[in-house]
Amino acid sequence: MILEQVAFASLAAVAVVTALLALLVRELVHTILWIAVFFVDLAAIYFLLSAPFLGVLQLGVYAGAVTILLLFGVMVTRKRIFSREAVTGIGPSSLALAALVVILLVAAATVVPNTEVPVRAYDVTLLSTTLFNQDGSWLLLLGLTMLGALAGAIYLVREGRE
Repeated sequence: MILEQVAFASLAAVAVVTALLALLVRELVHTILWIAVFFVDLAAIYFLLSAPFLGVLQLGVYAGAVTILLLFGVMVTRKRIFSREAVTGIGPSSLALAALVVILLVAAATVVPNTEVPVRAYDVTLLSTTLFNQDGSWLLLLGLTMLGALAGAIYLVREGRE
């Protein structure tokens, strides 16, 4: 049990560091890459918590598809993505708000008593059948709608349009 706790603490520390790096780094592409590392780390946490279905979904949807979509969107819409004109970052007000949220969360965690939550195993086959059996066509329609929205966004931001 102690090895699982050490692994969880290590993965949680990596998640916090990569999330902070995604906020603080100045290059937009680097921000997206740190977000990708965060998504992979979150998938590892899901696997550690015996939730393989969520781990695979996290890897496939977020670490894979969303990261590629973000990189593709930046590369299509930004003329020079590696230049200093594409810098991002956060200001002092955002850091102050984040510090306030952390202080409130720590205060709430100390007030709430430490209670054990029972963990139940679930059948991955039953869960995937429940999620995608009846609603698979609606999820496909949602994906096609999002693809159409992406195509429209690319059309609107392209250079040289009349």
